[in-house]
Amino acid sequence: IYDMKETILLFNPPEKEQLLKLEMALFPLHIRLKRVHCTEYNQPLGVLAGMKDISPAEGSYDGPELPSTMIVFCFLNDNRLNQALTAIRKCGVGPFPYKAILTPTNSAWTVPDCFTEIKKEHEAMNPS
Repeated sequence: IYDMKETILLFNPPEKEQLLKLEMALFPLHIRLKRVHCTEYNQPLGVLAGMKDISPAEGSYDGPELPSTMIVFCFLNDNRLNQALTAIRKCGVGPFPYKAILTPTNSAWTVPDCFTEIKKEHEAMNPS
């Protein structure tokens, strides 16, 4: 049913050098790294990931950029997810506290919705 390419969606990407390191770390895994432009933040995550059964939102987003980099892993099995996480950790970029895995639930969320949700979870798990 899903002929989906393994994809990592990247929002508010890090600076150029850091981004290059990230791209090079993931390159050997052949996982597509897709940078999502701020104007597309009103789109459901599923649409950005290439799911055909979710309808795109109309218009474009004109709100603020996310306060931090967010990464969403799409269509990776556990093994591939671990490989990707290890590659990201080893390349010396980050840390990226805001990470999510595309699920049936969050595939309908917009980018800011997802960030808010991850931030809440992150703060709940790491109380200051």
